[in-house]
Amino acid sequence: MKDWIWTRERKAAPARETLSRDQIVAAAMAILDTEGVSGLSMRKLGTKLGSGATSLYWYVDTKDDLVDLLIDEVWGEIDVPEPELAGWRAGALLFGHSLRSAVLRHPWLPEVMYTRPSIGPNAMSMGSRGLVLFGAAGFSEHEIDLAMGSVMSYVLGTVSAEVATREMVRKSGRSEENWVTDILEQAQAVAGDYPEMQKSVRRRTSMDLDSGLTENFVFGLDALLDGLQARVKK
Repeated sequence: MKDWIWTRERKAAPARETLSRDQIVAAAMAILDTEGVSGLSMRKLGTKLGSGATSLYWYVDTKDDLVDLLIDEVWGEIDVPEPELAGWRAGALLFGHSLRSAVLRHPWLPEVMYTRPSIGPNAMSMGSRGLVLFGAAGFSEHEIDLAMGSVMSYVLGTVSAEVATREMVRKSGRSEENWVTDILEQAQAVAGDYPEMQKSVRRRTSMDLDSGLTENFVFGLDALLDGLQARVKK
């Protein structure tokens, strides 16, 4: 079985090394946020830090280890309030929006987060606080895991699609407004035999991309939490 950076003993860097793991993670995050996973290399990271790539290996054994650190760094950004402060429903709503915002800040995350277990300290802390939050709703022990997992699955699935849409717009080299207008015009042109789809396309013409994606997310999250709340009240 593969061992992960979280289960290995951390190596001590030589006294002459002036870098820190936190510096490396911050510099790598800046590269990923602007260039994506394909733009990250140990050589490029070393150059950004003014250090040789070999120096980085005192802190991370491989690029995969670095990606694990970066994923866990993102989990550390998620706001999971205490249920005593917000109540479980408002807390879960804040948690969902905070998770979406974090992925939008780091659009490379969907590409890598499903390829490895999230077992770093920030992931463990976020998960623990989330389970306390959903436990306060009154779910059974088994359902606590399922309820939190349902919210995370909804948020991550929806925002992953949102990231892909925004990437399509970026690659097109066009403004969001022009891209949306072109897509809607094409959809209208082929929806002639489908009156309900024609109505749907017309409803979308008055909304910009950001507003449309946000409205879709908000409606779905509210509906999901309505359903979870109804289950607790049974």
